[in-house]
Amino acid sequence: MVTTPSRASATSTTPPAPSASHTPAAPTPSPGTAAPTALEAELCALAGSVPDPELPVLTLGELGVLRAVHVSGTGHVDVELTPTYTGCPAIEAMSADIEQVLREHGRDDVTVRTVLSPAWSTDDISAEGRRKLAEFGIAPPRPHAADGPVPLSLTVRCPHCGSTDTELLSRFSSTACKALRRCVDCREPFDHFKEL
Repeated sequence: MVTTPSRASATSTTPPAPSASHTPAAPTPSPGTAAPTALEAELCALAGSVPDPELPVLTLGELGVLRAVHVSGTGHVDVELTPTYTGCPAIEAMSADIEQVLREHGRDDVTVRTVLSPAWSTDDISAEGRRKLAEFGIAPPRPHAADGPVPLSLTVRCPHCGSTDTELLSRFSSTACKALRRCVDCREPFDHFKEL
């Protein structure tokens, strides 16, 4: 079993196979669970390489929605996904894309299940995912303080010029998980992936 810490309908795309130079990190098993087998780790890397249908700049592994991959003794593959929010319309496209990539790699008996607990959080987006969001022009979500003081600043940094002088234009943007903001300094509008 492979587990991860734990969003995002559009046209389903065929994801590229992970390259040797940039294979998504295998999820870390939860305490008390068995370490993944080599096959489960391989299948998890394949499933994690699938692009998010709403944010194709990110893979499902980088987004943090891939929870687990289990392979039974009969060869059945069970994949667990957690949507970014309950009722996320992209979960069907994600599931179909995962099934497709695993079948292309010889796995015909695949089930993708939606798992709602524990809930997905924007803290589950990997550092690489946050870097890609900013590079793509989307302000990544601010991290939650795990321990220690809560940051006093509620500013959102402009992904274009780096200014923290930004303003909210709309609480919703192209998807429910993003807000539309504008930089006061460079005047460029941009999406902000909202914190959850």
